[in-house]
Amino acid sequence: MYTWIIFLRGVNVGGHNKLPMKELRVALEGAGFADVQTHIQSGNIVFRSDHMSPDSAGASVTALIETHFGFAPRSHALAAEALESAIEANPFRKQGRKDPKTVHFFFLAEAPGNKADLDALHDLKSKSERFELIGSVFYLSAPDGIGRSKLVDKIEKWIPVPMTARNMRSVYTVATLAGLDVEAL
Repeated sequence: MYTWIIFLRGVNVGGHNKLPMKELRVALEGAGFADVQTHIQSGNIVFRSDHMSPDSAGASVTALIETHFGFAPRSHALAAEALESAIEANPFRKQGRKDPKTVHFFFLAEAPGNKADLDALHDLKSKSERFELIGSVFYLSAPDGIGRSKLVDKIEKWIPVPMTARNMRSVYTVATLAGLDVEAL
């Protein structure tokens, strides 16, 4: 069996796409997923299964949610090793250790290549914001928060790839659920 991490996009936001985590865990376990764990209500799932690829694992979770809950959220699936690599590549790890909610991981469905206009994002960032795109993860350091960030507001325009974001605290908690030793990373 393989360990998979699923980051769902757009669940339990503003009263839309309600997805109770306890009911989701029961449905996943009933469908044969093993050791199902969730973290907070934003759709962070860790489980073990025989799925051979992230695409297969993500598609299975999306189909199950559609069948049981009536909507199909975007699933960003990662193998535990890929999450470990994303954590290791984080250029803002030191800052994040001090205040993990100020560092954000935007997990992209694919590396955007030349589709990304990082110059446009650079023009939008505040003086305190820093960012770096490494492969299929966009890292953002936002010491003043992301609530009013012009960069965050336009990120999908300038990196036109499906994505979902989590702060470093959530990423580390999910990594721990997946059996990764985040203290060693």
